Amino acid sequence: MKSYDTLQEAIKGLKEDGFAHDFNLEKDKIYCKNLNMFYKPKEFEVVETYRFEGMTNPDDNEVLYAIVTSVGDKGILVDAYGTYAESISPEMLEKLRFKYE
Repeated sequence: MKSYDTLQEAIKGLKEDGFAHDFNLEKDKIYCKNLNMFYKPKEFEVVETYRFEGMTNPDDNEVLYAIVTSVGDKGILVDAYGTYAESISPEMLEKLRFKYE
């Protein structure tokens, strides 16, 4: 897994590596507007995760997920760290849980 200093650098690097689609988080699935497709937790895998902390404000924490769907679509999901923890399903929460390595 590569190392990135900023969120923008990570997004650019992942896009260059083929993670071309943008996913949006919903309660129990992710959505890709470009493909007009929804994916439930069992239909995608998080293959890389990057966490970025704001330098001036500790509330500016974001997580970038590199995702591959069960049909091979590759994209990214950006989430403000912990923001949606109470508004998504337990399955989504487990799927997107930040794993420290």
